Amino acid sequence: MSFEDNIKKNNINLPKAADPVGSYVATKIINNLLYISGQISIDDQGKLIKGKVGKDLDVDKGYKAAERCALSIVAQAKKACNNDLSKIKSCVKLTGFVNSTDDFTDQPKVINGASDTIAKVFGDSGMHTRAAVSTNSLPLGVSVEVDAIFELN
Repeated sequence: MSFEDNIKKNNINLPKAADPVGSYVATKIINNLLYISGQISIDDQGKLIKGKVGKDLDVDKGYKAAERCALSIVAQAKKACNNDLSKIKSCVKLTGFVNSTDDFTDQPKVINGASDTIAKVFGDSGMHTRAAVSTNSLPLGVSVEVDAIFELN
C-alpha cells in the first residue's frame, strides 16, 4: 500500500504546507536527507492550538495538537518532493517540543500524537528515532512544535 493510500485509508486531510514566517526555509534537502523545520500546532480551521499542556490542555488535547504538527510535516514533505510521497524512504527522526508547566512529565505521551500519525502515513517506513522535550514557551504561544528528518530514495 502506498503512502497516499494510507492517507486515504485513514481519512487524513493534509493542511496546506505553510510558507515560513521568518528568516528560514520550510524544508532543505542535503544529499538524501530531507529536513523539515518545526511545524506548530494549528487546527483544521487554521487556528493556533495555544496554551500550556498541564494547565490549559490535558494530555489528550496535547496529543491532538502533536497530530496536527505531524500532518503539517507530511504536507511539507509532500511539497518538498513535488507532490510525490513515494520519494520518501523513511522517517529518520522527530523532535517534539511541548509548551508545558514546570511539573508536567508526560511529554512522550503528547509527542506520541506526532509519532502515531507519521506511522499511520508511512507504515514501517515511519518508524523513527525521537526526542520529546518540555519548554516554557513556544512561538505564538502554541502548545506543540515538531520538526522532522526524512531519508529520501
